[in-house]
Amino acid sequence: MRSAEVDRWFKDKKLPAEAALQRVREVILRADPRVSESVKYGTVMFAYKGDLATFVQYNKPQVSVMFNRGARIPGKFAHLEGSGPTARFMRFKNVSEVDARANELRKVVRAWCSLMDPKRGK
Repeated sequence: MRSAEVDRWFKDKKLPAEAALQRVREVILRADPRVSESVKYGTVMFAYKGDLATFVQYNKPQVSVMFNRGARIPGKFAHLEGSGPTARFMRFKNVSEVDARANELRKVVRAWCSLMDPKRGK
């Protein structure tokens, strides 16, 4: 569900990649009704039973989404980057790239929700 707090964040920031950020936001929130959004640590945070993802380096002309505990997300995803013990990233150059990868982004979100609530499933 869209948050008025996040709407205000976007209004106040006037970001160069706002259209792509908003599209990523839409894809994440529509991927699973259990996902919420808020402003945390000065950026947009998506969550379900813990922090799922945040916008990082949001003042740049592209979108970087950090999946805070992305290493735990089950499955293989072509555009989920990183090899460290915790975080993973998805990056998008523009709205067209978000649209092209929207299905993969939805699957990442759904995999997280299923991991956090295995009884409910997909």
